Amino acid sequence: MALLTRFHQALAGLALAAALLPAFAQTAAPPAAPNTLDARIQDVKGDVIRLNRDLLVLEEELLFPANTQVALFVSMDVGKLFQLDSVQIKLDDKPVANYLYTPLEVSALHRGGVQRVYLGNLRAGSHELVAFFTGQGPHERDYKRGATVKFDKGTEPKYIELRIKDSTGKLQPEFDVKVWQ
Repeated sequence: MALLTRFHQALAGLALAAALLPAFAQTAAPPAAPNTLDARIQDVKGDVIRLNRDLLVLEEELLFPANTQVALFVSMDVGKLFQLDSVQIKLDDKPVANYLYTPLEVSALHRGGVQRVYLGNLRAGSHELVAFFTGQGPHERDYKRGATVKFDKGTEPKYIELRIKDSTGKLQPEFDVKVWQ
């Protein structure tokens, strides 16, 4: 709760700084010709964008501190044997993510893209992750498979990748969970 209060105080300070920025710019610079006014406005806009970026980074650090952070990613290797429709993820028997994929998103995954499907907080200790993948498998049949992994969360952030890959030997997709160190 103290972190949230400090976050709100920092947010109020940044809002005040953003409000005072135009007034400061007017007092710091001598009166200028109209053509340089546009340049000053663009500079102020750039400053506001940088402040916004810094604020978003601060917000993520406060909401998801590194010692409790867990991030889940979805990736595909080749994907000729499975056409992904959706993913449902449960952490410790609680649904944390449900995602329906568009054909464009599936295409991006086929080209090597990786999607962060969940970012949240977990206490230290043992946890269980269950992921369900639905889509079309070989011969355009409906396919639903699950993957389960038990992992220990320490004080470091935990990154987990849910990989979908083709098994050409079995002529079916495989669903793998990799816990990154």
